[in-house]
Amino acid sequence: MNLATIIDPHPADAVALISRNRETTYGELRDQTARLRGGLVGLGLEPGDRVAIACGTNWYFVATYLAALGAGLVAVPINPGAPARELEQELAETGARALVAGPAVAAGVGGLDQARLPGLAHLVALSGVELEGAIGFDDLLEAEPVPVLDVDDDALAVLMFTSGTAGSPRAAMLTHGNLLANLHQLQGHAGRRMEPTDVTFGVLPMFHIFGLNVALGLSLLAGAAVLLVERFDPASALESIVNHGVTVVSGAPAMWTAWASLPGADPRALRSVRIAASGAAKLPVEVAQHIEDRFDVRLSEGYGLTEACPVISTATGTGAPLGSVGTPLPGMQVRLVDSDGEDVLVGDAGEVWVRGPNIFAGYWNDPVATADALTDDGWLRTGDIAVVDDDGYLFLVDRAKDLIIVSGFNVYPAEVEDVVIEHPAVEAVAVVGVPHPYTGEAVKAYVVLAAGRSAEEDDIVAWCSERLARYKCPDKVMFVDELPKGLTGKVLRRALEA
Repeated sequence: MNLATIIDPHPADAVALISRNRETTYGELRDQTARLRGGLVGLGLEPGDRVAIACGTNWYFVATYLAALGAGLVAVPINPGAPARELEQELAETGARALVAGPAVAAGVGGLDQARLPGLAHLVALSGVELEGAIGFDDLLEAEPVPVLDVDDDALAVLMFTSGTAGSPRAAMLTHGNLLANLHQLQGHAGRRMEPTDVTFGVLPMFHIFGLNVALGLSLLAGAAVLLVERFDPASALESIVNHGVTVVSGAPAMWTAWASLPGADPRALRSVRIAASGAAKLPVEVAQHIEDRFDVRLSEGYGLTEACPVISTATGTGAPLGSVGTPLPGMQVRLVDSDGEDVLVGDAGEVWVRGPNIFAGYWNDPVATADALTDDGWLRTGDIAVVDDDGYLFLVDRAKDLIIVSGFNVYPAEVEDVVIEHPAVEAVAVVGVPHPYTGEAVKAYVVLAAGRSAEEDDIVAWCSERLARYKCPDKVMFVDELPKGLTGKVLRRALEA
């Protein structure tokens, strides 16, 4: 088996991708990925080698992803907007042998310390991107095609960075079998099943598991078309949905919030949409209600996480009330447990534990974190708190972990704190998530300045923006004389939030 073969059964003339106003059929995509596989193999890359993909939501990403999987390589999707420092850390952590770089990444590649990346043997630049020492993407496409490599279900397919169920960002190991299992689980859910006639609005970034395996993977498995959108603009997005007859729209709450509040939006803009889904963060009930009232489309919420590839439950087609994340997918086992690991009663809150063929293989080179996340008998401890009602519908109520979710992206406070504390004027810092009307949550930093030193809010934000992806940077910095701490010396985050 090989996940890359999901594009094989479909008619050659059926449209697979629409990227930059150009259509790519399944026949063309099969030919392109076969040649690109040959190009990657021709570089000397071998099964198991990691290939970092740092480009936008476009044809280049999809072709590289499928070619890498098909060659038995491990795809490492990376945020193309990440600063050089973060990019370097992720390349070093995964031991990437090759980096496929788009324009945004190429501009920052000069800031990489190549000495710290001895394993990075190849830079590949997209068409029109100038990068010293790089191989042209088009050159790889001129290679002789090679067949897809047959691999075992448990062969590693993707390393996806996540904040995990606890701790700082790490790479989750997703196998071919994990990813394919979740696609089949989604297709087995009557309300979520996709058809070859569907057109998916692909605005979710591919370095996020929601975009990679739900928007892209599920569409390709079904033989549907994916409209790839590199940047989200509320007004032009609605126009694209109308022009292309989009039938499936998945996105984070920030997208739906933007449409709910967009002045002058055509109430018929979503009339072709039959599946409207929100995920990656908690969807405010009022946003879902406003979308339904304004556009006459039912917006349903789902629940998942990277370690589950990602979907665990969905409300689509279940009749679940607004505010619920629905019911588990077929083949998923879900428990709500107390602090002793015992099942709670219906109506009582408990931590969500899940088990199924879609649950990840662990964290890359981190057996301690893996053991913390997975029980000996295969249950994933999610760190999320939920209740289930008498009808079997799941409701998320809290998080057991100090995780901030900004527009659907995980931000772990410790990662931001590690960057802020490096500022020469900072003596101590604590980071928390605060409510935000558009992104769900925003990052807020409480900073204690070192004696005799001064800094302004903009200084701290600029310092972070040079070292962290934009969504991880503080929106607000508060300067305080001290941080509240408990008897053990640990910062009391909830006291800060209060």
